[in-house]
This record gives sequence, structure tokens and C-alpha cells, in this order.
Amino acid sequence: MPRPLWAGAISFGLVTIPVKVVSATEDHDVHFHRVHLADMGRVRTRKVCELDDQVVSQDEIGKGYEIAKDQTVPVTDEELDTMPLPTAKAIEIAAFTNADSIDPVRISDSYYLAADGQVAAKPYALLRKALERSSKVAVAKFAWHGRERLGLLRVREGAIVLHSMKWPDEVRSPESLAPREVEVGEEEIAQALQLADRMTIEDLSGFRDEYREALEGIIAAKAEGKPLPAPAEGGKQKQGEVVDLMAALNASVAAAKESRGEHGEDATVHEMRPSKKTARKTPAKKTASSKSAAAKKTTGRSSAAAKKTTKKAAAKKRSAS
Repeated sequence: MPRPLWAGAISFGLVTIPVKVVSATEDHDVHFHRVHLADMGRVRTRKVCELDDQVVSQDEIGKGYEIAKDQTVPVTDEELDTMPLPTAKAIEIAAFTNADSIDPVRISDSYYLAADGQVAAKPYALLRKALERSSKVAVAKFAWHGRERLGLLRVREGAIVLHSMKWPDEVRSPESLAPREVEVGEEEIAQALQLADRMTIEDLSGFRDEYREALEGIIAAKAEGKPLPAPAEGGKQKQGEVVDLMAALNASVAAAKESRGEHGEDATVHEMRPSKKTARKTPAKKTASSKSAAAKKTTGRSSAAAKKTTKKAAAKKRSAS
């Protein structure tokens, strides 16, 4: 079992469950040292007191809160541990709620709660079964790392998981970030839904960190004195480039079908409607041509009538003479 990060108890009404908190995730990131490029010597961070400019050791460092510019109050770990707070050494369940009522933005780090000793086995199993059969999650409060936190308890593969959560006032409103209202056609929505349907999966275990793999490839090549891997051909869209949304959706649907081996069906392609500018220009040209044709016809009629009038006047003059 991983090294426990915290030890305490779950407080569930009058039930107390001793638990140990262990991290539910692992860090697989590639970590770099800071080095002096001239000789590859390590560059380390020194902890220096700004008053006497002396390097201090870890056991000489404590916590202090600045209440004024030149006044800092020291606070010890012992004082934090003995605070008159019910959640100082307990994960106190305050309520139960439906899982879908929790905004995922509020969920932070995740931890497993391990039963601490045989005495914790039965109450641990009791809470686990209550969560499983109710299909609910428990909302809890606990104190950790110098502050009280809000938590969420749920069951994962037989173990109780604690999710650290943001307080309601810690989540910013996205109202100012949302784009202005734009008109989206029904055909575009239908294509987007079709694409989402084609891309739906049941298991996320196939995802992997390709950036880390590429970085490890670079490190291995440099360590062995080999050429660096060729950069991947990027299909990045140029900034400001206008995208034919429907064509992009159709192409995406076709690619999703191909990736699933659905070669027998073709993606549904809808004919794009002409833009508003084209729609206005076309009738304008037709109107102009029809006007010129009508003008020619009117001119033709007028000249023919004038010729007839001239002939009639000449005939009258001859008969009069």
C-alpha cells in the first residue's frame, strides 16, 4: 500500500471509522533538474533568511501570518492540530446527494480511504454498502494542510474514495467567457450529434500520454547519442483561417467511421447553401439584364410606331394635293 498521507476517522452520525488516506493517482510525468549548462552541475534553491542573509535548515522553518507590514504572527503545527474544530482529525459527513448534482469543475484531487485496523472493517463496509445501494455520494468536511476542505465520498471498486472539492465561492463564473450568440443550423447540429455518436466509447483505458512517450524518446536518443526523432507532421489550422463547418463535420464523421472499420457506408454530405452575398448578387444581375431587355423592347416598339405615324402623314399630304 502507498505511504499514508493522513490518518484520522470518518464521522458518520454516531459511527466512527478509523481510516488512512492514500493517494488515488500516480505521477508519471518526466521531471527535469535545473542545471548549469556550462558544466551540467545541479542548480539548487537555497532557503535564505532575508534579515541576516543566512541559509536556514528545514527544522528552523515554520509558519507565520503577516497581519501588518512589519508584524508577523507565528503559528505552530501543534496549534493547528489542537484547533477547536470538529473536522481537525475527522472526515465529517454532513449530507448525501445525487452524484449528477455535483459540478465536475469543483472536484480536485482524489484519495483512497483505507480501513485503519480490524476495528474499522465493519463500519467501513457499512458505509460502503450504504453508498452503493443508495446510488448517492456523501458530502463531507475535513481539515488538511492548514485549512478546512469540502470533500466528496463515493465507492470505486470496493474502496471508498475521497475527492477534495472547491468551495462554492472558489469557482469563477464563466458568464463573461462564453461567446456571443451565433446562429447554428439544424443540419450542422445533426452532423455534430452524428459525429459524437460515432466517437462514443465505453472504456477510457486505451488513452495514453503521447507527450510523455515522445519526451522519453528524445531523452533516450540524446543519452545514446542518436539523432532525435523526426517531428510529427502537424495539421494545425492557421490562426484566422475560415473553416467550412459543415464540410469539416462531414469529413470528421467519415474519419470516425473509417477508424471503426465502417467502410461500407459513406458519410452523409449535405449540399452547402450559397452565402448571403452570392444570393444577393445573382438576382441583381438577372434584374439588370431583364431591365435592359425590356428597355430594348420598349425602344423597338416606339420606333415602329413612329415610322407608322410618318407614313400615314405622307399619305394624307398626297391625297390632299
